[in-house]
Amino acid sequence: MSSKIPCSHCHLEFDSCIMIEEGELHFCCNGCQGVYHLLQDKGLDSFYEKSKNVILAPPLENYADSSNFDSPSFYDKFVKVNSEGFNEVSLIIEGIHCSACVWLNEKALSKMDGVIEANINFTNNKATIVWADDVVKLSKIIDMIRAIGYNAFAYDAMTQEEYVNKERKAYYLKMAVAIFASMNIMWIAVAQYAGYFSGITQDVKTILNIAEWILSTPVLFYSGWVFFRGAYYGLRAKIVNMDLLVATGALLTYIYSIYITIMQRGEAYFDSVSMIITFVLIGKFLEVLSKKSAADSLDMIIKNIPSEVRVLKNGVITECKLDDARVGDIVVVSSGEKVLLDGEILKGSGSFDESSLTGESNPVYKNIGMSVVSGTTSIDADVHFMATKDFKHSTLSNIVSLLESAINKKPKIQQMANRLSEYFSSVILLLALVTFLGWWQWPNSFETSFMVAVSVIVIACPCALALATPVATLVGLSISASRGILFKEAAGLETMATIDTLVLDKTGTITVGKPEVVREHIYKEFDRNLIYSMVKPSKHPISWGVAEYIKGQNQNVGEIIFDEYVQIPAKGIKAKYDNKIILGGNLKFINEHGIDVDFALEETAFYFVVDNELAAIYELKDRIKEGIEELIANMQQKRIEVVLLSGDHENITKSIARQVGIKTFLYEQTPQDKAEYIKTIHDKGKKAVMVGDGVNDILALASADIAIAMGSGSDIAVEVGDVVLLDDSLRSLNDAFKISQTTFGLIKQNLLISLVYNAITIPLAMAGYVIPLVAAISMSLSSLLVVGNSMRIRYKWRNR
Repeated sequence: MSSKIPCSHCHLEFDSCIMIEEGELHFCCNGCQGVYHLLQDKGLDSFYEKSKNVILAPPLENYADSSNFDSPSFYDKFVKVNSEGFNEVSLIIEGIHCSACVWLNEKALSKMDGVIEANINFTNNKATIVWADDVVKLSKIIDMIRAIGYNAFAYDAMTQEEYVNKERKAYYLKMAVAIFASMNIMWIAVAQYAGYFSGITQDVKTILNIAEWILSTPVLFYSGWVFFRGAYYGLRAKIVNMDLLVATGALLTYIYSIYITIMQRGEAYFDSVSMIITFVLIGKFLEVLSKKSAADSLDMIIKNIPSEVRVLKNGVITECKLDDARVGDIVVVSSGEKVLLDGEILKGSGSFDESSLTGESNPVYKNIGMSVVSGTTSIDADVHFMATKDFKHSTLSNIVSLLESAINKKPKIQQMANRLSEYFSSVILLLALVTFLGWWQWPNSFETSFMVAVSVIVIACPCALALATPVATLVGLSISASRGILFKEAAGLETMATIDTLVLDKTGTITVGKPEVVREHIYKEFDRNLIYSMVKPSKHPISWGVAEYIKGQNQNVGEIIFDEYVQIPAKGIKAKYDNKIILGGNLKFINEHGIDVDFALEETAFYFVVDNELAAIYELKDRIKEGIEELIANMQQKRIEVVLLSGDHENITKSIARQVGIKTFLYEQTPQDKAEYIKTIHDKGKKAVMVGDGVNDILALASADIAIAMGSGSDIAVEVGDVVLLDDSLRSLNDAFKISQTTFGLIKQNLLISLVYNAITIPLAMAGYVIPLVAAISMSLSSLLVVGNSMRIRYKWRNR
């Protein structure tokens, strides 16, 4: 009879008669033999030392042809060229089981000629590979991955999103089962506890135990399967984690309770099994809800980019796919449309809104020979321009690429409770084992030893420790939501409480972002219907400001129909009514029409002329939001540095900074400049919160430790933001800081409560003074104590 021996590569055991023998080596197939010698030749044989306890999958031989990875269509869709001229691709590595697998893939790829960089994220198996295409082809890189026993396919954000949604749905079902069963078990437990003190027959107790047994089984093995899986992978990676302690405590309690039920003596603790799993599953569920994939932000950007442009070919305007547009194509853009390609104007003129890229609040006038930038929007321009870059190399596409890089390099937040529980779990298991062995020696009773050991594990089960962070953050999140502050990540509350630099955008963040009339100068009486009818149809923000002011001052004002009406881009409006020439616009515009005004105003101004006579001047200014003084004062009190970054000119930025009391400010900042400034903050070892509302802020938002977006801002900024202020209020921003600081304080208090509780109760349990029943009750009480302490924030903010 042949014996089973392990394969020298994959460690799977097979009958010796079918193994390929090579001296002292044994291989289950030619694939494993080839991989083994490949690793030896590459100097990667230390992989087997790192993965000696891991079962690998033998390499497959029926992969699709790797030459498909070299096809132009694959390159166009998934491969990009970085700033240094190297190719870069994101792949999902299939078959990764542990950190040793990550190490093997990174080392094997890095040793290939032409591969510049290979980084793999163990949490999602996503690999970012940079290589020189003239030295090695992507298909050869795929062949190497397959040769060492793994497979690779292109990273698809939509596939990743489907996986995350599937995981969330699974947790919803697990939570529903756990909560439903636990509620019913607690009703049975009420009768059990009442009988413990008032008396209950063994037959009735057994029936109740069986009912709890039936209900707790799906909770443990279905809802609690995530803990068993986490414990398994933790042990395989030689890590004793909180999942192992939860799984061990629940499983031992479950087994002991079955023993009690069958033997019909003592107390069963199926209710403890259910409550252990349900309580800790709440924390796990919150972790799943708080996960935010970088792909989500990128998908939102892509979704907001139209898929087609209008191209002029042979005198005919046709629709063309954005990716099919080439350098030299004549692109047609009408008023109100977004510019999707970089180019040079050949025909037409008008104003463009570049605030999404530069932060400049005023429209920019452009005519023939001037360049247009992708990502901007035509306000009143109907132009034809020649594309100077295709979409893949455009400014807008470059911002998408930079955003992806910024998000992927975002610092990871380590939860304080997880750091503590990593050591806590190991210590408790060791103490339980010592307790069991000690009590087994005296009084030499397995049942007594087992019961005391279970008491140690149950009483020390880290429910309070696990709930210390999520319950406090959940309460903080609910308080925030009631005040129009939406945190996308529970960890955002903790991180926000520890930052030392607040970076603010100007337009739409400190200011309203809509010019308003601050002064009206009347030089001649006129019909207000004339000016209102003139500015109302315009899309220019200054016209909107004047229209709102006129409507506010004269509720009965209405629109009239002009005999002639013409908008002159970046200048003003010319109309004719009842044989009168009506002009409205900037100083340059009315001077061109022979109206001599010998003074100019510092603020943005709208000049209104009737029949060659100046009738009125409206000065406009972007209004500063309320609550800025309170915010700055709170930041100063907390010793948090406040920085203003703006795309506007020096005078405007300096004036705003002086008014609000910000000492540090930078002007004429591009999106890349803002992101670079965040990087300098990180280089100094500091943490930064970035607050913005537009596309021009997304790079800085993605680079910051916490990104806060105004709710009325662009969809992209809202998606990238970790926190969204629905009411755009700076008071809400100030409240977000206060709530996060209060919540973080409660988290630390909860952790202290949990540790003090365990420091007192564990020695008592080890000494045999605590039976499992009391252990389960005290464990629940510790959890309730943590929950009650967390609820204090609700009462604190109720009257604010």
